[in-house]
Amino acid sequence: MTAKNLPNPPYYAVIFVNQRTNDDAEGYGQMADRMVELAQQQSGFLGMESVREPAGKGITVSYWQDLEAIQNWKENLEHIEARKLGKEKWYEDYQLQVAKIEHGYRWIKS
Repeated sequence: MTAKNLPNPPYYAVIFVNQRTNDDAEGYGQMADRMVELAQQQSGFLGMESVREPAGKGITVSYWQDLEAIQNWKENLEHIEARKLGKEKWYEDYQLQVAKIEHGYRWIKS
């Protein structure tokens, strides 16, 4: 999923940088897909971009209308369960940062 049609700033980005475990624990793919589906249903969700290298390092940036939308996403019960399983099974480490986007532009080669 890409965030091609973001609104004019300001808005917020949640940057999730993670390293997967070597164990391809059962259920990761399904849970990741469910989190994207669920995030898209949240009020204030604007879009998401995600990449993962073969060695397991991943970066996901989700975009949100405001801090309240981010807090509501954090408190979603399915998201809480996914984070718990991530710590137990799927990630060696991760970091999360929230940033306010105050300026941005996009260029597309035509």
